[in-house]
Amino acid sequence: MRRSSLPLPLPLLAALLPLSLALTACGGSADGAAASSKDRAGSGAAGGAEVTLSIGDQKGGYESLLRAAGELDNLDYTVKWSTFTSGPPLLEAVNAKAVDIGGVGNTPPVFAAAAKSKITVVGATHGSSAGEAILVPKDSPLKSPAELRGKKIAVAQGSSAHFQLIASLQQAGLAPADVQITLLQPADALAAFNSGKVDAWAVWDPYTSQVLRAGARVLTSGEGLVNGLGFQVASPAALQDAAKSKAIADYLKRLQRAQDWVFEHPEEWAKVWSKETGLPYEVALDSVKRSNGTRVAVAVDDAAVASEQKIADTFADLKLIPGKVVFKDFVDTRFNRDLPPSTTAARAYGKDS
Repeated sequence: MRRSSLPLPLPLLAALLPLSLALTACGGSADGAAASSKDRAGSGAAGGAEVTLSIGDQKGGYESLLRAAGELDNLDYTVKWSTFTSGPPLLEAVNAKAVDIGGVGNTPPVFAAAAKSKITVVGATHGSSAGEAILVPKDSPLKSPAELRGKKIAVAQGSSAHFQLIASLQQAGLAPADVQITLLQPADALAAFNSGKVDAWAVWDPYTSQVLRAGARVLTSGEGLVNGLGFQVASPAALQDAAKSKAIADYLKRLQRAQDWVFEHPEEWAKVWSKETGLPYEVALDSVKRSNGTRVAVAVDDAAVASEQKIADTFADLKLIPGKVVFKDFVDTRFNRDLPPSTTAARAYGKDS
């Protein structure tokens, strides 16, 4: 491994720069993060299907997952995929009715709700928060979050890592004003971290796994601190359409089965994910085992809503979102079925590789 104060190996850097934000984090600013102009229609659809479900995705995301798990076979509706670079622009598309449903992390729905976007949370997963981490160079003198006072920390604004950073600081008795928060997207944050321009980087998997492979270490993670939730968010207009609502219900069930498949086939999924994203296989497998393969489909229940309300209140208190958000107003529980509660423990692979 190279010391993180030196430039990352070019293959690692090349893999990180084009990588879209990961499945569960889906954070970052909407600025400069437009949807892909290339949509892929009809993936796995049965002939003659009359209903088209437009799904927002991210590179190496749900389309790849469903295809690898065999869950795009025998559909009685057509799927039109659109690729986005992160959660905020995906939710902008949901608001504009350009997308019927898409998956994001725990923070973008809060920012979208604050912007009074027309969005509805209809599905949830819970996974390990070990991949949500504040990273420091291997030779950093920092040993605990309390020692971050006065230090420069890179983080993507509005991301799940942003909330994890704030929560970690609060737990250590610090306020955001006690540190120097530098708002950077992952590619820029990597450069700043690698050159020593920041002392720490708050980020999520697969970036966490990738930078750890390059020689960094975890100062603290989100385990026991953040909710580990990810959400499927739909357009209210799509939910009011009976045929699309039925397709959404089927899609959510297929996602649940695909997530179960990942847990049973982590190596196979890591190979697919590596090919789709350009991540080295070892990094992809680390990320699957650390966080992205630990997810369980759960109900969008009162506990989930309360946990998201805490995030909304935190950002409102910091004046990072305009005004009060009542998160329950953006939730539809009709697809909860017999899913376990949102507090269900994430799957565990044992000791990370």
